[in-house]
Amino acid sequence: MQTINCKGKLIDLKKPKIMGVLNITPDSFYDGSTNQNSKFIVDKVNDMLANGATFIDIGGYSSRPNASDVSTKEELKRVLPIIDLLIKEFPEILISIDTFRAEVAEKAINKGACIINDISAGNMDKNMYDTVADLQVPYIIMHMVGTPQTMQNNTNYDDIIKDIIYYFSEITAKLNRKGVNDIVIDLGFGFSKTIEQNYHLLNNLELFKVLEQPILTGVSRKSMLYKPLGIEAKDALNATTVANTIALSKGTSILRVHDVKQAMEAVNIMELLNNTSY
Repeated sequence: MQTINCKGKLIDLKKPKIMGVLNITPDSFYDGSTNQNSKFIVDKVNDMLANGATFIDIGGYSSRPNASDVSTKEELKRVLPIIDLLIKEFPEILISIDTFRAEVAEKAINKGACIINDISAGNMDKNMYDTVADLQVPYIIMHMVGTPQTMQNNTNYDDIIKDIIYYFSEITAKLNRKGVNDIVIDLGFGFSKTIEQNYHLLNNLELFKVLEQPILTGVSRKSMLYKPLGIEAKDALNATTVANTIALSKGTSILRVHDVKQAMEAVNIMELLNNTSY
C-alpha cells in the first residue's frame, strides 16, 4: 500500500514522509520540558512544517524505559489543548496522536487529529481496535513486549525477525477483519530490544516489506545510537541521520524524528540517488 487517507486526503508514501515529534511531557528522554508554553509549541511546530514535516506526532505519555505511569486524565489534560492550539494555528495540519489508550485516541481524533500511533498495537487497551475501526483513521502499530515499565526485561526471541513478522501479521489480520485498512508498522526500535537486536532489525528492515504495509522508523536520538558512541542524546543528530539514511535505503515510508530539516535532507538525497538517469 502506497497511500494512507488522512481527513479525506490521500498521502502518497512512494516518497518517504517525515513525522515530527512533539512531546508534551516533562520527562521525555530527549526533549521533555515543563517550559513548553503556547508560543514555544507553535514556533516549534511551525519550524517542523516549514522544514518539510507531513505529520506532527503529539504525545502526552513518556514511553522511555522506566518512565512513570501517567493517568488518562493527565494525558488528556496535556494533549487536547495542544491539538486545539495547533488546529487553530495550522488548519491543514495532519496530527498523529501518540497514545495506547482508546479514550485518548478517540477524543484526540474528535478534536482534529487524524492518525493514531499506538506503541502497544492495541495490547494495552482492549477497546482500541474497535475505536480505530469506528473512527476509520490510519493506525500505526508498534512492536513491544510488555509495557514501557517492563519492556527491557522482555528481549528473548526464538528468531526476532520471524517473531515480529508473525506479531504484525496476526494484528493486521484482526484489524482487517474489523474493517481497518490503513495500517502502518513500526518495529519499535529501543522497545523490548537490546542494542544488538536493534541493529539486526535495522540491517534487515527490508524483510518486513513482506507484510505489505508502510513502515515507520523511529530511531531519532535513541540510546541504540548514542550509547555505543559514548555520547548523549543531545549529541546524536549525526548518528540519527546515518540511521535514518540506512532505514530509507531499506524501504522505510515514514521517518519519525525530532530534527525535521536533517531528516528531509536525507529523504531528498536518497531521492536523487534513486532517480538518477545515468
